[in-house]
Amino acid sequence: MISLYPKREFKFPIIAECINPNVFAEKKPEEISKLKVWEGNKQKTIGELFQIEEQKANPSENEAITIKGDLSKVRKIGAGMKSGEITIYGNVGTHLGEEMKGGKITVHGNVGGWAGSMMKGGIIEIHGNADGYLGAPYRGSTEGISGGKIIVHGNVGNDVGNHMRKGIIKIYGNAGQFVGFRMHKGTIYVQGDCGDRAGACMKDGTIIVGGFIESVMPTFTIDSLKKKVKVEEGEAVETPFYLFLGDLTENGQGKLYVSKEKNPHLSHYERFLK
Repeated sequence: MISLYPKREFKFPIIAECINPNVFAEKKPEEISKLKVWEGNKQKTIGELFQIEEQKANPSENEAITIKGDLSKVRKIGAGMKSGEITIYGNVGTHLGEEMKGGKITVHGNVGGWAGSMMKGGIIEIHGNADGYLGAPYRGSTEGISGGKIIVHGNVGNDVGNHMRKGIIKIYGNAGQFVGFRMHKGTIYVQGDCGDRAGACMKDGTIIVGGFIESVMPTFTIDSLKKKVKVEEGEAVETPFYLFLGDLTENGQGKLYVSKEKNPHLSHYERFLK
């Protein structure tokens, strides 16, 4: 197992795609120290920015990286990783786990925007808050998350799961606007409150809102009242939910579940169920 510790406070963005268990695999600390990164517009090495320590571990931890410190300026950690594990104790910058295909990233802190962007597999678990565009592609791209799982125990910003095609995003705090924008498939669960325009232009998939939402878009139609909703295998929310279908402007078949208990202002929809 390799442990990294920042040698100083970082003031400029650092592009560090090489911080990846698959890149570190079978390399000695002195070899890892020579891997190239960018700090602002200057090329540096891992060894110039981080103290590197190797801990003897059992074979199952051969592909494990632990990082302790403030990484809020460090971007693209775990990008494209296929296996192994990264554990971060501290805040981390944007594009964490971009195009990730396997393995697991755990963050005990907050995460910048575009975490899990274009993710294809693996697990990202964030024990803190996440900025906007969680699981979303670059602006202009239509290929969102297509597999894997993202779990956030805090709050998230706007545009979660844009263009999502498969996978699961679970948020145990609150979410901003445009959750599941142009979503195709997959599941997004927001346990807390949710911003406006959830499910805008969605074609398929499932969005579950367990907290307050100010309004449901008029391009969704109410379908039924459900006693509980399944999030994934082994996890269900046992409370009444309104089920809305849409987005009708896209001939969508998406499912938007909204908590009845937390949204009494939506009770007027019930007259359409009789």
